[in-house]
This record gives sequence, structure tokens and C-alpha cells, in this order.
Amino acid sequence: MPLVPDDVFESEAWVRGFRWVAGLDEAGRGPLAGPVVASAVILPRRCRIEGIRDSKLLTQRQRERTFVQILNRAIGIGVGIVDAEVIDTVNILEAARLAMEQAVRQLLPQPDYLILDAVGLPRLAIEQRIVIKADGLCVAVAAASIIAKVTRDRLMAEAHVRYPEYGFLQHKGYGTAEHLRTLKRYGPCTLHRRSFLPIRKAAAR
Repeated sequence: MPLVPDDVFESEAWVRGFRWVAGLDEAGRGPLAGPVVASAVILPRRCRIEGIRDSKLLTQRQRERTFVQILNRAIGIGVGIVDAEVIDTVNILEAARLAMEQAVRQLLPQPDYLILDAVGLPRLAIEQRIVIKADGLCVAVAAASIIAKVTRDRLMAEAHVRYPEYGFLQHKGYGTAEHLRTLKRYGPCTLHRRSFLPIRKAAAR
């Protein structure tokens, strides 16, 4: 049974005198289409949100329900969105960093400490702690993972209205067999990441 994220990492920062501790995570590094979305979340101390987990462990209905609870309980929430064109220009890792930087800049109050899942933000002059698999360990990062995932899924639902032939509502841009079949039939659209190998192959065809 997976561990329930807690506020141990936040508490260590509070003990050191930091006041506004934000957890960060992103969604959408792996898909072939759509944006990468990041979120930064500051939760109040001793915040308990029922059912909060790494977003990948929750069903869509559970994520949506927890998303609303986070909106109601968080002190601050920031969201950053970087589209496929920028991903193709700077690469997906750098695009994820750009999205996380955007999310941090949106936060009010501005954080004085960041907890991140594996990827640091060297351009930000804010104290940071990088924790491997933080979305399953740290409650603020788990909250950020849910905000980022739900936001991205909603964007891909909007993309489905624009491009229904690709089935974005079902696969959210990931490289499923059905997505690859539609790519072979229709070629890439404006939301596809042309720097990714399957998209380059589809464009060449």
C-alpha cells in the first residue's frame, strides 16, 4: 500500500525559519502532444486533505475531487503552461523548468523555500530542496502534482474539441497505439511536439 504524503519536509523548513514553503510538480513531460504544465502550491501548516496522493495513483474522479479541496485549502497556487512550440525549441526538460518558474512567479505570497521532485530550478534565487519521488512523500508536492495533472487534462479535453480525430480526450497526448494510428492517418497537428521521434516520423510520411 502506498505511503500517504505528509509535511515532514515542510516542517523541517519551518523549523529553520522559512515561512512560505511551496511544493512543485509538473505533468506532461512524456506525451507526444500538448503542453507541459507545472504547479506550485503553498499549504497551511498541519493541513490534512483526505485522499491526497501522487496524482498518478488517483482516478480521474478522485483527482477532480481532491483538486477542489486543494483550491479551497491552499494559501497559494501557481500554474505554469509551456506549449509544444516552446518544447520543440528548448527541449522538454528545459520546458518543464520554464513551466515551474512560471508557477512560482504566480504564487502569492511569494515562497521563500521550494520542495521539488527531482528537478531543481537554478535560475531562481530561492532556497530549494530536491526530493526523489517527492510527489509520493511530500503533501505540498502531491498537491502540486494534482493541480498540474487536472489542469493539463482539462487543456487536452479542450484540444479534443479542436482536433477530435486524434482522440486527445482519451489518451491526453500520450503515445498510445490508437494515437499512433491516428498520427499515421492524419499526420501531426499544431499541438504535436515535432522534436519527438514519433512525430518526426509521422511528419516525414
